[in-house]
Amino acid sequence: MNSSYLTLRSPGSDEFVINKSRFIGYASPVETEEEALSFLQKIRTKHRDASHNCYAYTIGKNMGIMRYSDDGEPSGTAGLPMMEVIKREAVCNCCVVVTRYFGGVLLGAGGLLRAYTQGASVALKASGIVEMVPSVSVLCEVSYSLWDRVQHRLQSMPVQIVNPEFTTAVSFSLLIREKDLEAVSADLVSITESRITMLEDSHTDMAWDI
Repeated sequence: MNSSYLTLRSPGSDEFVINKSRFIGYASPVETEEEALSFLQKIRTKHRDASHNCYAYTIGKNMGIMRYSDDGEPSGTAGLPMMEVIKREAVCNCCVVVTRYFGGVLLGAGGLLRAYTQGASVALKASGIVEMVPSVSVLCEVSYSLWDRVQHRLQSMPVQIVNPEFTTAVSFSLLIREKDLEAVSADLVSITESRITMLEDSHTDMAWDI
């Protein structure tokens, strides 16, 4: 069983202004270094007139690949602080780009460090951090007479309900953390008096809110 890890839900961005300099933080989930570089190029193209497009990204559940760049800012004031934010949040498989439009006022090394730290932080927040957990999809079916009882119990269970279909019976899929599978299955069997059909369909890492 693979261990869980944190990553980003979806691409996101946010921005702010410090002493007339505009900072735009972007973040996106990525699976490979090629995807990270493609995301970086997309932002560079979008902001080709910006003063700087600094970046940091990690690849692998254990952050086996870590890259960052100051993109012309003083050494250690941009890419590294951004990477420290990623490491602090323990987010894997993500790319963060902070774009700066210089406003004419020098921020100094300390000011830049704080600005790029903030840029990475707002980008991660905008993207949303989720936990990827080993999970299983279970195909279920119950009679209409049991559906209300089952649906009510599912609302308090650690599951995600997918695609309920109402034909001759009620069929639906449940996404369940592998560690919760035994308890959830036993509970559903109990409340239906064994009148539920449950079939494990597939195993994968699924996103769960933290």
